[in-house]
Amino acid sequence: MLIERIYDEDLAQASYLIGCQANGTAVVVDGRRDIAVYQELAEKNGMKIIAVTETHIHADYLSGTRELAAATGAKIYVSGEGGPDWQYEFDGERLYDGDTITIGNISIKALHTPGHTPEHLSFLVTDGAFSDQPGYLLSGDFVFSGDLGRPDLLDEAAGGIDTRFEGAKQLFASLRDKFLTLPDYVQVHPAHGAGSACGKALGAIPSSTVGYERLYAWWGPYLAANDEQGFITELLDGQPDAHAYFGRMKRENREGPAVIGERAPLKELDTADVAKDLAANKVTFIDTRPNSEVHEGTVARSLNVPAGKSVASYGAWVVNPETDKNPLVLLAADQEQAMDMWDHLVRVGIDNVAGYVTSIEGLPMTTPKLIQPEELQGFDAAMVVDVRNRSEHIAGNIPGSYQLSGGRVMWHLDKLPAEGTIVTYCQSGVRNSVAASALRRAGYDVVELDGSYAAWDAFQQTRQNAVSAK
Repeated sequence: MLIERIYDEDLAQASYLIGCQANGTAVVVDGRRDIAVYQELAEKNGMKIIAVTETHIHADYLSGTRELAAATGAKIYVSGEGGPDWQYEFDGERLYDGDTITIGNISIKALHTPGHTPEHLSFLVTDGAFSDQPGYLLSGDFVFSGDLGRPDLLDEAAGGIDTRFEGAKQLFASLRDKFLTLPDYVQVHPAHGAGSACGKALGAIPSSTVGYERLYAWWGPYLAANDEQGFITELLDGQPDAHAYFGRMKRENREGPAVIGERAPLKELDTADVAKDLAANKVTFIDTRPNSEVHEGTVARSLNVPAGKSVASYGAWVVNPETDKNPLVLLAADQEQAMDMWDHLVRVGIDNVAGYVTSIEGLPMTTPKLIQPEELQGFDAAMVVDVRNRSEHIAGNIPGSYQLSGGRVMWHLDKLPAEGTIVTYCQSGVRNSVAASALRRAGYDVVELDGSYAAWDAFQQTRQNAVSAK
């Protein structure tokens, strides 16, 4: 048997290819939409992908299940659990608790493990060539290394009302009745790692075991004492902000993400043509440089989505393809980098990319306004907005500032003053530049705090030390 973990650092998301080496067949679990990685992995191992499935209706990325099936002819399997409100709306064989997918010598048994979502499945894997007992659990967003999938996303991102309490109860029952009944040696392979917003304290370790989690996870003592209420209180306390785009992901994943098929390579665009399209508001420019370079001058009305590991995350903060219909123009060093960024964007359903340019020379320019920490106290700001997460704001903030995380700000413009200047900050300036660029494009007068909270805090410490020294 082959188990390969495919990890996306951008979204802290893990998908898996499970293959039978005896007959050359494979199944992909929780695949993403840029599917070449699975096709290449299968080809490398002499396997054919014959089945695709997923643990649940995802909120943080757009599922590649339909994309893979269309490209490979693989059969789709999805959960049929969760009741009428949580049924997939596209074709595929429904899996219920105890149902099994078989590929060669391998059996993959569905376990209904609700809590994170009502329809959630985990997959118990048995390598029949080696043993008749299961040895592996693909736990999806149920059990992570050191943590559990949050039960409040349906409230935070899908319009639910107080579903978190029932979800927390379901998680407790799923742990008690399913997870903790498994042998301690069963290896646990979750769908997310550190950095994901699907839990509050995910570990960076890629896998665990049932026994290790039983003994050392924060929830272990609550299950051992059968303390459901203590478990619920601890679980719901301090969950991070959910990005607003999660609601769109939930909706599209339930309906069935659009199949985009094979994408032609992006073309380098003529700068003069891009300038004309920008003047006519026919395209949206994505400045992919670091915020330090953007602050020296950027394309007017552009969005700052810095190249690197967070293109999908930041892209989804500032581009809503349901309302933003302009094709995107990317700033990229070359076609290879442009294609890599496009791969990241399609993971969150941002498909409409017109092409790329390698320089901003000749395009309409502007210089983002900045304010220094020492100037802030006397500045006439209509609002000071902290675009960090709630937990960061609670740990320390600029007095009088209003917390609205970068992943939610464009969906909550009603919280911002319609007139006047808004000062924004994050921790170091990266997230701030992303959010501020979107607010400027939306017509707000925005001034970024240079160096953000870290610089302001350092200035405060220096001033206090100077006073103490007198």
